[in-house]
Amino acid sequence: MATRSATWAYRDRFHERFARTYFRRFGDHLVSSVGVGTYLGDATDAADERYHEAVVEALDSGVNVVDTAVNYRHQRSERVVGRAVEAADVDREAVMLATKGGFIPFDGERPRDAAAYIESEYVAPGIVDADDLVSGNAITPEFIGWSLDRSLSNLGVDSVDLYYVHNPEAQLARFDRETVYDRLEDTFARLEKRAAAGDIGHYGVATWEAFRVPRGHDRYLSLPEVVSRARAAADRAGTTGTHFRAVQLPFNVHMADAFTLSVHESADETQSALRFADEAGLDVFASAPILQGDLAEPGGMPAVVAAELTGDTPAQRAINFARSAPGVTAALVGTGSPEHVAENVGAGEHPPMGADAFDAVFE
Repeated sequence: MATRSATWAYRDRFHERFARTYFRRFGDHLVSSVGVGTYLGDATDAADERYHEAVVEALDSGVNVVDTAVNYRHQRSERVVGRAVEAADVDREAVMLATKGGFIPFDGERPRDAAAYIESEYVAPGIVDADDLVSGNAITPEFIGWSLDRSLSNLGVDSVDLYYVHNPEAQLARFDRETVYDRLEDTFARLEKRAAAGDIGHYGVATWEAFRVPRGHDRYLSLPEVVSRARAAADRAGTTGTHFRAVQLPFNVHMADAFTLSVHESADETQSALRFADEAGLDVFASAPILQGDLAEPGGMPAVVAAELTGDTPAQRAINFARSAPGVTAALVGTGSPEHVAENVGAGEHPPMGADAFDAVFE
């Protein structure tokens, strides 16, 4: 698991290269505000080799946040990340390692008959009940517990620093919100116990739509309610305070709803997801900062916004837009190609926008 001393030492090794606020607090740790994402790419040995090179280069260049999931590339991403962390010239204790569970993972490749595979490998052995599956997603304590164990094995580590429940809003296609909140609370209680046992440092939820859509949307979840359920889970588990620490959501210039849409009711007002998270002391990890490459192309970002951002390339300016948002700890950039590592990491050599300048973009 990452430690305070090792992450601060990592910062001391690299900080002179980067602009202000590149390294940011995650609890008492320091982590880079550019992180490695591992979602995209084919499930092939060739793609594995490129990912390995890219992750090692990123870790050796000033990026100590790595994000993955048990289902990414049919478990290949986790396995590559584990090998890369071991191969890099960086201590494991200097790396903030995050992964996710919630979707059924295939093993190395997609089976010809996915339904039959899920039945034989997951339902029949009792890992998951078929009634709990919604489009391949389940968030029960038993399935999340199994997924965490598989992730630790894939990564070759004893613990991860941050573990997400993956896209719980998928459950809303079958179950009502109260049922989903109840299931999250049950799973959070299990994760509190895993945190107490030292298997995870913190946990959170990784979402795509849940926190950035209107309250009437069929994928909406209330972030304040999720936080409340985490506190209740900690009480049930008997842990001191909650280990619920972070949310992951998409954020870029074309998907800025987490900042612009005020749909989360706090004690005194209705706030955006980013504002609520910031005031609640949650870390936000922004996915899709370059919109799967679209914002890396010339003209992908509105000129009026690009003019307010620093960076030598469109991709760097897009990354720095996400890094400028309030409460964002790191922008997670898909890094399946070693050729893009230097450009992505180089975004951190430029300062983010100040708060007033960022707010002005939306006025």
